[in-house]
Amino acid sequence: MRSKEQIKSEIERTQNRLELYYSQEEKMLSDAAQSYSIGSRSIQRYNTSLSAVQSKIKELEKKLSELKSELAGKGARRAVSVVPRDW
Repeated sequence: MRSKEQIKSEIERTQNRLELYYSQEEKMLSDAAQSYSIGSRSIQRYNTSLSAVQSKIKELEKKLSELKSELAGKGARRAVSVVPRDW
């Protein structure tokens, strides 16, 4: 089991990364055009797509939520399946 200091430092790193992704998303949304093409030539302003940035944001938000629940003493969420049987 990880110590609270390790969890807190990971939360801080995740929050920093999340803020960077938020600013990148805002920057991408505020730009009018992300790619240009003239004839057969094209140029793209960003190396990653907006959907990739948004999916990473969701992933980091989920990770941050799990880390905060772990810090609060709750375990990680586990899926349990129940199979009803008629005996």
